[in-house]
Amino acid sequence: MNVLVINAGSSSLKYQLMNPETGDVSAKGLCERIYIDGRLTHKVGDNKVVKDIPMPSHSEAIQAVLEILVDPEYGVIKSTDEIDAVGHRVLHGGMEFSESCIIDDEVIKAIEKCIPLGPLHNPANLMGIRACQAVMPKTPQVAVFDTAFHMTMPPKAYRYAIPTEYFENDDIRRYGFHGTSHKYIARRAAELYGSKEFKLVNCHLGNGSSLSAVKDGKCQDTSMGLSPLAGVPMGTRSGDIDACVVQFICNKYGMTVDECLNMLNKKSGVLALSETSSDFRDLEAGEAKGDENCVLALQKFFYEVAKYIGAYAAALNGIDMLTFTAGVGENGPDTRAAICEYLGFMGVKIDPEKNNVRGKEALISTPDSKVQVWVIPTNEELMIAQDTAELVSAAK
Repeated sequence: MNVLVINAGSSSLKYQLMNPETGDVSAKGLCERIYIDGRLTHKVGDNKVVKDIPMPSHSEAIQAVLEILVDPEYGVIKSTDEIDAVGHRVLHGGMEFSESCIIDDEVIKAIEKCIPLGPLHNPANLMGIRACQAVMPKTPQVAVFDTAFHMTMPPKAYRYAIPTEYFENDDIRRYGFHGTSHKYIARRAAELYGSKEFKLVNCHLGNGSSLSAVKDGKCQDTSMGLSPLAGVPMGTRSGDIDACVVQFICNKYGMTVDECLNMLNKKSGVLALSETSSDFRDLEAGEAKGDENCVLALQKFFYEVAKYIGAYAAALNGIDMLTFTAGVGENGPDTRAAICEYLGFMGVKIDPEKNNVRGKEALISTPDSKVQVWVIPTNEELMIAQDTAELVSAAK
């Protein structure tokens, strides 16, 4: 089966054509500068081609993707009929969706209903869906939600301690994000552990970071909240913060709430603490040169991640496995080591030699560690493709 995975942004569109059974990627690429002029970067193996193609809307971007996939020189299929289904990443499913689903008119209406919860992403995701429907009307389309994996959280984890009317009338609660990644890691971790009955804390660490507490394959808690702003400090996001900070800054500096939240989302995190960069590689370089701000940014990040792991160990009444994934989690041995230094009270021990790994699956804990510690590269696109294939196959 060939599944086309689509991740549509407001002015961009990422794609991969893959086999959900083997994980093999035939082609992948990026459409960018949609609505401006249009540029397509297409990759097949190690070969890359860049084309300037007019893209006045997402429909033209989808059309450009389909044309290059069947192009005699750059393509990988003979006809678009070889695309069996399309899987769309959708950021926010609100309380409407607890799992992936085949897209129909009712699903589109429900995604539209969630726009107030995901005002930046959901409209763009809908553009990608509608563009595919217009160009590929007979091909099944599936929506895979970033929030769905976390919908197994109990009320004690997802409810905020605010008046009930805001929950009942406005669906204000903890949702969590990076759900497709957390779901993928939970499945792979179960295979590695040899049982579905185990307790896991997964650390998805990158420019955007989130942690999840998982028991027997189901999410019990997660660090992001109503929006991706909550949780640990990230590249440019502040993470958890006293709400009164917003009031104080708005009152003193004449900011609107939207302006203050823009600062917390795009100008905070390790970028603000380091006064250098949101890229952890730059922070490590600055630390090596003795830059105190870079040292502080990294130490703050390690500290907050370790606090969440400790909290989730308490919430789960112990853990069997700790996993690191995503850009920093997979490629940061120093980051993993610094975080695990806080976890000696849990019996966590990592082997420095085994931990010296980047971007590869590896068991990095010692044989006598009371918690297995793994590096597991995430694959959100494969998870989307697999969900899509399962639903489409079941519907036949």
